[in-house]
Amino acid sequence: MIDKTKRRELARKLLVGYTTGPSAATEATTRALAKLEDGGANAVALVEGISDQIALETLAVRHGRDLDAEGVVILPIGGAQAIGRYLRLLGPEGADLTIAGFCDAGEEAVFRRGLIEVGPGAPQTRVDMERLGFHVCVEDLEDELIRALGATRVEQLFDSQGDLGSFRTMQGQPFWRGQKVEAQMRRWLGSGATRKLRYSRLLVESLDLDRVPHALEGTLASI
Repeated sequence: MIDKTKRRELARKLLVGYTTGPSAATEATTRALAKLEDGGANAVALVEGISDQIALETLAVRHGRDLDAEGVVILPIGGAQAIGRYLRLLGPEGADLTIAGFCDAGEEAVFRRGLIEVGPGAPQTRVDMERLGFHVCVEDLEDELIRALGATRVEQLFDSQGDLGSFRTMQGQPFWRGQKVEAQMRRWLGSGATRKLRYSRLLVESLDLDRVPHALEGTLASI
């Protein structure tokens, strides 16, 4: 059993270097843009949020890549609706950087529309998007990571962070009782202030490298 103080310390260590709190999304975008404005960047990955940024940066470390040294920036854009703005700013019409990214399945149409309207390219299908360096998660990144790792291993991660009791409480709620454990896990991760951020790192760190979700691996390979 992990006490509250130990649990908070584990959580704090996982988020060193990342901003949290009510203004986290805006601050994360501002920080990434500042890296781009320094002039040393030659490639950028556009992702929807901070948990996506953490996952991609964690995977880069696992592959032995130093994104800062390579001039690669992971930019959380604060939601799919901002894709057009950043394509204009950083793509062929703007800074003309190598550009890639990934999104949830529910935002695929938004990303594709941005690529058609702004460029690069005019993708009509998901395959077309991938040729341009843009990938789509089956549902969302958490769903893909949970399935890639497996429910048993994910529960072990929850336990290692002192979170298994909280997850069990949610499982016992009338609405969630009897539902698939993967769906329960996805919901639990999305219901805490920093859970998605913390477990984005933990899940990617725990993956076998031959089981990394295609959207994540494909985006990293494109930049």
